[in-house]
Amino acid sequence: MRVVMFGYQTWGHRTLQALLDSEHDVVLVVTHPKSEHAYEKIWSDSVAELAEENGVPVVIRNRPDDEELFQRLKEADADIIVANNWRTWIPPRIFNLPRHGTLNVHDSLLPKYAGFSPLIWALINGEPEVGVTAHLMDDELDAGDIVVQRAVTVGPTDTTTDLFHKTVDLIAPVTIGALDLIASGQTEFTRQDRSQASFFHKRAEEDIRINWDWPADVLERLVRAQSAPYPAAFTFHKGKRLEVLSAVVSEGRYGGTPGRIFYREGDGVVIVAGADARTGRNHGLAITRVRTEEGHEMGATEYFTSMGGYLSSRP
Repeated sequence: MRVVMFGYQTWGHRTLQALLDSEHDVVLVVTHPKSEHAYEKIWSDSVAELAEENGVPVVIRNRPDDEELFQRLKEADADIIVANNWRTWIPPRIFNLPRHGTLNVHDSLLPKYAGFSPLIWALINGEPEVGVTAHLMDDELDAGDIVVQRAVTVGPTDTTTDLFHKTVDLIAPVTIGALDLIASGQTEFTRQDRSQASFFHKRAEEDIRINWDWPADVLERLVRAQSAPYPAAFTFHKGKRLEVLSAVVSEGRYGGTPGRIFYREGDGVVIVAGADARTGRNHGLAITRVRTEEGHEMGATEYFTSMGGYLSSRP
């Protein structure tokens, strides 16, 4: 099939590479300009550079809503558009333009985790699996019929970085598998159960601030979700920002006030956690490695030279 590709960052780069390696013909690529946004500088392989290296025409847009782009798309005479990690709304006159419409590739197990940063949100929420879904685009974001979907298991110590590498490897087989089904003439695919749908917003600094009223198991997943190269989860100690680079749920149960620097346990220092910590039934969060406001990384037992005092969400 003749394919136009909309995409950005490493997800779009992997999609374009899969298309270039396939029997399909990529006739035009549309991508975003480079961004200085913290999250968009992560996994930032260039779609534009890959297209240019392979002689594919490139159009760069923030939004695909101008008449010049629409005319370029009409002239491309595509059988299908393939989109992955396109960051703005694609209007119906564009996604319906090709003969087979538009195939969107999304890094979650739709209908759950539509929208942004699905791997981070899924890990924080303790999902047992994550994955990649190829679906046909319709008027509602990430809601169209599913053509191909594949899942991978979330391990007990997996970080978002681990899950990125697991799921990015699914892009090629999911994308090309879906295109092959469409090219074969199949037109009936799996309707999404909209009663199971959830939609998540972009990550921001407020989303990585540690709230010690949260249970320790959720905080431990937050720390893993904000693994490098993502910005680390943070708290405040004695008025200074302190990033938590690694942590585990404590073996013992610790009662008292959330945020209390309480006890050395193994290689970690246990912080009381959970809104109901006063009951003494909660596990704490055993912090094992931190980074100071000045950028110094060290073990928690080295940083916390004495017990007592509190960690807080604000200075």
